Amino acid sequence: MELNDANLQTLTEFLRKTLDPDPTVRRPAEKFLESVEGNQNYPLLLLTLLEKSQDNVIRVCAAVTFKNYIKRNWRIVEDEPNKISDTDRTAIKANIVNLMLSSPEQIQKQLSDAISIIGREDFPQKWPDLLTEMVTRFRSGDFHIINGVLRTAHSLFKRYRHEFKSNELWTEIKLVLDTFALPLTELFKATIELCQTHATDVNALKVLFSSLTLISKLFYSLNFQDLPEFFEDNMETWMTNFHGLLTLDNKLLQTDDEEEAGLLELLKSQICDNAALYAQKYDEEFQPYLPRFVTAIWNLLVSTGQEVKYDLLVSNAIQFLASVCERPHYKHLFEDQNTLTSICEKVIVPNMEFRSADEEAFEDNSEEYIRRDLEGSDIDTRRRAACDLVRGLCKFFEGPVTAIFSGYVNSMLTEYAKNPGENWKHKDAAIYLVTSLASKAQTQKHGITQANELVNLTEFFVNHILPDLKSPNGKNTLQEDFFSVLQLPKEQLLQAVPLLITHLQAESTVEHTYAAHALERLFTMRGPNNTTLITPAEMAPFTEQLLNNLFKAVALPGSAENEYIMKAIMRSFSLLQEAIVPYIPTLIGQLTHKLLLVSKNPSKPHFNHYLFESLCLSVRITCKANPTTVSSFEEALFPVFTEILQNDVQEFLPYVFQVMSLLLEIHSNSIPSSYMALFPHLLQPVLWERTGNIPPLVRLLQAYLEKGGATIASSAADKIPGLLGVFQKLIASKANDHQGFYLLNSIIEHMPPESITQYRKQIFILLFQRLQSSKTTKFIKSFLVFVNLYCVKYGAIALQEIFDSIQPKMFGMVLEKIVIPEVQKVSGAVEKKICAVGITKILTECPAMMDTEYTKIWTPLLQALIGLFELPEDDSIPDDEHFIDIEDTPGYQTAFSQLAFAGRKEHDPIGDAVGNPKILLAQSLHKLSTACPGRVPSMLSTSLNAEALQFLQGYLQAATVQLV
Repeated sequence: MELNDANLQTLTEFLRKTLDPDPTVRRPAEKFLESVEGNQNYPLLLLTLLEKSQDNVIRVCAAVTFKNYIKRNWRIVEDEPNKISDTDRTAIKANIVNLMLSSPEQIQKQLSDAISIIGREDFPQKWPDLLTEMVTRFRSGDFHIINGVLRTAHSLFKRYRHEFKSNELWTEIKLVLDTFALPLTELFKATIELCQTHATDVNALKVLFSSLTLISKLFYSLNFQDLPEFFEDNMETWMTNFHGLLTLDNKLLQTDDEEEAGLLELLKSQICDNAALYAQKYDEEFQPYLPRFVTAIWNLLVSTGQEVKYDLLVSNAIQFLASVCERPHYKHLFEDQNTLTSICEKVIVPNMEFRSADEEAFEDNSEEYIRRDLEGSDIDTRRRAACDLVRGLCKFFEGPVTAIFSGYVNSMLTEYAKNPGENWKHKDAAIYLVTSLASKAQTQKHGITQANELVNLTEFFVNHILPDLKSPNGKNTLQEDFFSVLQLPKEQLLQAVPLLITHLQAESTVEHTYAAHALERLFTMRGPNNTTLITPAEMAPFTEQLLNNLFKAVALPGSAENEYIMKAIMRSFSLLQEAIVPYIPTLIGQLTHKLLLVSKNPSKPHFNHYLFESLCLSVRITCKANPTTVSSFEEALFPVFTEILQNDVQEFLPYVFQVMSLLLEIHSNSIPSSYMALFPHLLQPVLWERTGNIPPLVRLLQAYLEKGGATIASSAADKIPGLLGVFQKLIASKANDHQGFYLLNSIIEHMPPESITQYRKQIFILLFQRLQSSKTTKFIKSFLVFVNLYCVKYGAIALQEIFDSIQPKMFGMVLEKIVIPEVQKVSGAVEKKICAVGITKILTECPAMMDTEYTKIWTPLLQALIGLFELPEDDSIPDDEHFIDIEDTPGYQTAFSQLAFAGRKEHDPIGDAVGNPKILLAQSLHKLSTACPGRVPSMLSTSLNAEALQFLQGYLQAATVQLV
């Protein structure tokens, strides 16, 4: 694409169409842009538009499109084509910083994000001058430019907060500190001085305080991994100024807005975070400054109002106190009874209360309220911070804190009792206090794992929570009731179950969601022997009502895609097992209808995931009881699946392939025609370009081969090259080569031998080419399993002949250079069994091993096989193999689409034909020795080491045979 006016005009028109609400206009425009984005100059056309277009909407749209393009394509993936030409890459890096700094804020933010995406891949090695280019702009004195630099630096460095320590990371941070730390410190001091100079100019202050907040965020990122020497040397400067800013009270910066945090609040929140970081990680160095920070933050807390705009500040300030109070050498700051009382009274209790603002949020946007409450979303709530502070204080002062709060709890409950309708918030706060006191530690799986001995939960439940659960008024049955349910003796949990099931019918979204969430947690909790705490038998009386109410709840307004209810449905199916079978014929219709609706516009990944898990459970549980019912599931699901495949709903394809695999694997050995019609479509290259599709598609093709290898060979023989084409693509990629082997092993195991005779040699040649170009441990392990499976399937002579037909003496080279030294690395019981049986066949069924130059390898190969049986697995990996194994660290797409309840059982291609490979070895050696008497014992006695010989004697005894 040339950089000319005609192309700029075309691009403008298509960008405008992507903003059209009508999908028939928008989708084709998006597809067009997708089709041209691989062309050279495409990103430069976008940059030209965002710089020069007269239409502001187009400029912003070009900026967003450019950022998303960079996000999708900048990373260079090994073994895959480079999606952006080198000239474009160079041009982008040469211009983007200038462009970002001279653009209006809306565009600046998009370009700043793009720079940080590029920086993550290219900085520092491929973009060494990025930092110096940014730092020189600090001298410009123009804060629009300075803030652009700071914003970009923040998005570039914030990953230091969650990266694992490594030499590479530390080298990069050191480079950043050498270039950036001093200019940042100078800028920090200069900006504070400018704040004093312009103390009465509100517009100047707004810009300067934005800078100070960004500088404080950068301080946090650069100090997160370790305390850098530079910051240790300059701690006085930073801490004195941070302390001064915490105590600053500038009326000009106060906003009338009750909801939105102002600049002063944002800055102080970040400083509280920075202080907490130092208190936790560098307490020795921070000790001289700590008392004055505790005082400043305490004063801040007692003087800050209950408005929503202060929430972040208050929760960060409380978190600071929480992190300080549980460290042994700050204990003395909190010991005084008056201090404890004061903290409880002035900080904890006021921030536990349910405010009218919370009530509004609860009614206006119940979904967001629930997420924040149940999961502690990114925004920490005041309540959550107050709970953490209670837990922190209980570490050293459990007795006094419990005593102080017991008084508060009693007075709150007394207030509530005077007028329950009006004073329900008092009870709500009391319950929150009790649960935060009661729980010292908790985990997702087991709920509360350590309880405070001083709080009698059982009594509290009976007196104050059961009555609420029994009442239809959900106002005071908020989160805390349902959660305190989770910390009780089993008989009380069982009392709560039917009450919670009733609450699923509540019209209030919050109420029925909390009920679903509480039930889901109850069904997940484990008893002493690691089975579920509540058994299917105990649920029997409630099964029908539970399923009815859950499915009714997911049809209520506001809960059509409620992930908590769908998760509770999944968990109920999993717990109840065959008890759900009678209800499935009606429920499967509701689930498929729901799937059809959400596939039109998938927007709730968790909901969709649990929906597919629930479908898998329905199939699994019903077909386990009666495999013939699989056809009724196919009738229900295939029309929806067809629509998803035709509309290319990308998010759902990996799920659909997994459910289809599950269905196909249930069939006895035949493939229905409905599946065969789909087979050619599964080989289309476009499907294999998306990484998230690869594991489920490979598994689906394996199911096709397992159930109908012969059918494919006879009725779709023209598709075999397509199938091998998929194998060839996968084997070329370090990330997916193991998937290529899964497919190849299924082809060898299930296709009629004659159908692939003509392709066999080419398969081996491809594998050898890959071995020469990049030999990784993962590849070698997979290669060894394949070679031995081939030997088991076609015989040792066939294996030797195919190797030697590629190159004379190749068979011996493979044994000597790969099998003998590497077989110890094979992991997995089935994989080891395949290798053991394959090597046994090579040793005992291949004449060339006994009377050619290959004979010298016979004993070392036997030694290696005994090692495979007896020595620990060799899991070492060479230093130069730092590639990421896709199975160990699945990316978002792959991880998200892995369905737990669609998992397949491990398949053993050898099966029961060989029970114990050691016995097989003994029997096979016995047979060989009778065919050529005297040879085997003499080979063993001359060159097998003593320990291995001893093990072998044991196998022979166990098999009751001897060598002749």
